Amino acid sequence: MANENSLKDTAKKGFLWSALDKFAAQAGQFVISIVLARILVPEDFGLIGMLSIFIAISDVFVNSGMSFGLIQKQERSDVDFSTVFVFNLLISILFYLGLFVCAPYIADFYEEPILSPLTRVLGFSIIVNALAVVQRSKLTIIMDFKSIAKANIISIFGGGALGLVLGFLGYGVWALALQTITTATIAVILLWYLSPWKPSLKFSKSSFNYLFNFGYKLLLAGLYAQVLQNIYNLIIGKSYTTAALGHYTRAKSFAVISSGTLSSIMQQVTFPLLASVQDDEVRMVKIYKKLIKMSAFIVFPLMTLLAVLSEPLVLLLLKEKWRPVIPLLQWYAFARILYPLSVINMTILNVVGRSDLYLKVDLSKFPLFIIVLLISIPYGVEAMVVGQVIIFFFSFFIEAYLPGKMFDYGGFSQLKDIWKIIISTILMAFTVLLINNFIADLYLQFFIGGIMGIICYVIFCLIFKIPELKEIKTLLRKDKIKTFEK
Repeated sequence: MANENSLKDTAKKGFLWSALDKFAAQAGQFVISIVLARILVPEDFGLIGMLSIFIAISDVFVNSGMSFGLIQKQERSDVDFSTVFVFNLLISILFYLGLFVCAPYIADFYEEPILSPLTRVLGFSIIVNALAVVQRSKLTIIMDFKSIAKANIISIFGGGALGLVLGFLGYGVWALALQTITTATIAVILLWYLSPWKPSLKFSKSSFNYLFNFGYKLLLAGLYAQVLQNIYNLIIGKSYTTAALGHYTRAKSFAVISSGTLSSIMQQVTFPLLASVQDDEVRMVKIYKKLIKMSAFIVFPLMTLLAVLSEPLVLLLLKEKWRPVIPLLQWYAFARILYPLSVINMTILNVVGRSDLYLKVDLSKFPLFIIVLLISIPYGVEAMVVGQVIIFFFSFFIEAYLPGKMFDYGGFSQLKDIWKIIISTILMAFTVLLINNFIADLYLQFFIGGIMGIICYVIFCLIFKIPELKEIKTLLRKDKIKTFEK
């Protein structure tokens, strides 16, 4: 019983610190990006968006999935950590040199000369990020999310401060690039200071083979996922205007901050948590189901409110020059509404050591992605975002299929568990739309709509006797925790 209580306490502390990390960091990043968006023009954000696919692919290779191998492995040696560190560093240097050489060709592809020096500067973040992959893994394994939170929050505000200064001084897109480099550098310095582990530069072939055998499947899955996520930036940047890409990236960032923050918290905490009980399937499945329901309870009303209040939100924060973001944000909010549940469904495959299935599930979505993308491209950016709603919806059932086979908890079973949450969210949305229909002022629409949305959601949860409402209170109490296991 002591071990169970210890696990619960660790889960609670991990969740709270991870939540603080993600919400504080994302809130800081959100405020900074809003100020920069008011200073800069959509074209500046579009230029950064053009490079996202190249940076993202490089980062996937640098991580190589081996950090997940370290977390999943039950007994780890110092040689294991050093092997991953050396490999990641060498790969990061290799990819940076590749980007440095290819920079002029990237600029020619987009017909934007500034992208050549911008690629060479922004690409340096690949090497910087590689220096802290193992430190993050080490802290994640011991579930020291407090140290990770400190590093992330301080680096976000440090890099953001420089970005704001450069933005006000008229540096344009360079403010965004140097903000990224500075944020990564501060995070690395802090993680090295806070982590008890330092590299010995040892490399073991046997250790590499073991970790890479687990990680390469996640590498391929991550590479595939990043290509799918960023291919829109490449297509929009090439087929439409730089400003259109800027509008798209802003809409995506709003949705990702909302849905992605919770997904990141869940993935960061649940993987080591579930991995620690992987030998006890009953406990693991109980926690897994609880996480699905808790995620839906939080993210469904959040993303729905984001869609309903998108017009006052965009016009108040970004002003009229960003109006094209509104319809894109409305659709993107619904596209990401099931994403946190999908993350948990995929994470449990890694927990049980089936990274091969993780890759197969990811690849199985490819035909759906290609068909929807090809159909939507000719009809404009908004049609492409609507296509993502379709992709994310069917992807949820695809990603929940194997958990359904393994643990008798597939997509329809999960929706059955959360149907009251769905109904409460729909009723909340209709209530907010009805109220805002009689309000003309944008400030009142946003604040009254937001407050009434929260109140109505809580009321409907009480009416339907949704247990997650009570469990949120339990999670925040300092006495006993019953949230993850009942």
